[in-house]
Amino acid sequence: MDYARYQTLAIARRGANGAVLDIQMRAANGKLPTAGHDGHRELAEIWRDVSADDTVRCAVLRGEGQGFSGGGDLAMVQDMTTDDAVRQRVWREARDLVYNIINCDKPIVSAMHGPAVGAGLVAGLLADISIATKNAKIVDGHTRLGVAAGDHAAIVWPLLCGMAKAKYHLLLCEPVSGEEAERIGLVSLAVEEADLLPRAYEVADRLAAGSQSAIRLTKYALNNWLRQAGPTFDASLALEFMGFAGADVREGIASLRERRAPNFS
Repeated sequence: MDYARYQTLAIARRGANGAVLDIQMRAANGKLPTAGHDGHRELAEIWRDVSADDTVRCAVLRGEGQGFSGGGDLAMVQDMTTDDAVRQRVWREARDLVYNIINCDKPIVSAMHGPAVGAGLVAGLLADISIATKNAKIVDGHTRLGVAAGDHAAIVWPLLCGMAKAKYHLLLCEPVSGEEAERIGLVSLAVEEADLLPRAYEVADRLAAGSQSAIRLTKYALNNWLRQAGPTFDASLALEFMGFAGADVREGIASLRERRAPNFS
């Protein structure tokens, strides 16, 4: 498998026989990984390669720099509001990102620190074992941007933390700390920052050493809960991308660029 072709992901092998694939989202700005045109596509594609690679037993996803993920690059978001071809391409990638993770037969462990937003958060919360630092800041910022929360929220948040908490955090873009996320069931574990990678690697090594048929088939069966929610996800994603052609998203982008509160009057 040619992992060297990925430009926005740093990929290395670790563990016994290199069976754990360590995937780090690069921080192009030196601070946070952001999903631009290339990053968004690669984050969707990598899970097909993980699934097809017979030498991989588990994957760990983490972020570089000051946080796990910083959300979508504003230049890409701007292109989505003005170019229908870009909007449709990114819609397909967003769809593939969710379904490729769900259908990847290898277990995925996410290690989230600092801000966790956007496409990175999609992968972080859909991972089979999600681990966050206690002071991590999980935010789904779609309604703040002026579009529906569609990229993963409707398919998994109600299942993880219940409808009441899902609506509170998704409608208001209310941040969730890693500690609170563990309490409400949004993530598997919350740990101290120094323990994040050691714990993630420990979990990955245990998964890699276990019965692969048993682990993979258990994942497949459990993910049928997510597959049942597929029509809900498809509708939410369509509604999100319909919003990228509307007026509110233009105000949302402007407010982010100008570092002010949006005015959706």
